[in-house]
Amino acid sequence: MTYCAIDFGTSNSAVALPDGASIRLAPVEGSATTLPTAVFFNTDEDEQAYGRAALESYIDGFDGRLMRSMKSILGSPLAETSTDLGDGSAIRYVDVITLFLQHLKQKAQAVSSTPITRAVLGRPVFFVDDDPRADQLAQNQLQAAAQAIGLTDIHFQYEPIAAAFDYEARLTKEGLVLVADIGGGTSDFSLVRVGPARAKLLSRKDDVLAHYGVHVAGTDFDRRVELATILRELGYQSIAPEGREVPNRVYFDLATWHLINTVYGPKRVNELQLMRHLYSDAKHHDRLMRVVERRLGHALASHAEAAKIEVAAGGETTIGMEEVEEALRIGFNEQQLIDAGLEETRRIVAAAKETVHRAGVAPQDVGAVYFTGGSTGLGFLSQSLSNAFPEAEAVFGDRLASVATGLGIYARRLFG
Repeated sequence: MTYCAIDFGTSNSAVALPDGASIRLAPVEGSATTLPTAVFFNTDEDEQAYGRAALESYIDGFDGRLMRSMKSILGSPLAETSTDLGDGSAIRYVDVITLFLQHLKQKAQAVSSTPITRAVLGRPVFFVDDDPRADQLAQNQLQAAAQAIGLTDIHFQYEPIAAAFDYEARLTKEGLVLVADIGGGTSDFSLVRVGPARAKLLSRKDDVLAHYGVHVAGTDFDRRVELATILRELGYQSIAPEGREVPNRVYFDLATWHLINTVYGPKRVNELQLMRHLYSDAKHHDRLMRVVERRLGHALASHAEAAKIEVAAGGETTIGMEEVEEALRIGFNEQQLIDAGLEETRRIVAAAKETVHRAGVAPQDVGAVYFTGGSTGLGFLSQSLSNAFPEAEAVFGDRLASVATGLGIYARRLFG
């Protein structure tokens, strides 16, 4: 029986397979070896779409339910609850995760000559911050989903440790590396002793000097961007006639992927309609109601994510909101992005420092900071982390594939 390694990420996912004496990533969407962690339940055509196809189906206007960032609900009370798909049917969130893992396994199975029953799954250092019971529950839920798709021999490995394995394959000497795995849902750090002689060892427990993480990453920056730009045009932080801010819960829900659909229920819509008198500027309330009544929440969240990515790549951009109001467009630049994410950046850098502190190592003794995960593409964030360890070399891995490759390396050592 062959095996695989699954990197189930908050924003993107991949699966690795043995390829002779090496590891390769399976094509999971066309020729692409990574795909967005997204599922669209198309109620018009009674089918599911995954990855980029899911996003395209949603954008094309098919009726149904788009789900992203499913990993972030593991360990929370929401995970075992059901969500409406828009056609009167419902599905548990954990079952959505099972469907997505099944899709990954099917893609891997398509290029494997024998059945896949063994797997290594990546996991963040903490699914849930400061709550060991919820964190263990999250791993149990992910394991149950893996078992439900026919995987019987399942092992977990921390995602930043997996990234260290990928980095280690390139080294010619021993050293200390701080792996910074900053994805969509979590920022995980591990201080690891690496080197070519150690790469052959199956057990690396003694080489992991410390690991730590926080449940803050790319989707939190998306949320901040949306609140600072798009949702201000809908009245976020506007002042009511009596001098207080209008209630902000609806805006926080609209900026959080797995809560957006909670805004669309009839009771919630009625409550929002009755709030019109709280808005000094009626156009803010009009725009808010258009978003709710036309179910534009996910589209606006996608605009925020796209704006973050465009600005991170350099320069500035314009966020178009024509689906809300004709000719409604707002500018967005790098300084706004930096300002919006100040608190998130501070918490991520603090987590990196705490990791090194827990290892009892001086910051100047860290030989390299190895960056992986989609959110390391935020230049101001990676620069802030580099500044915290000025003596360390900044090394950038494949942002979307390093973890999957490292998990595959570990799986080969474990099963091969």
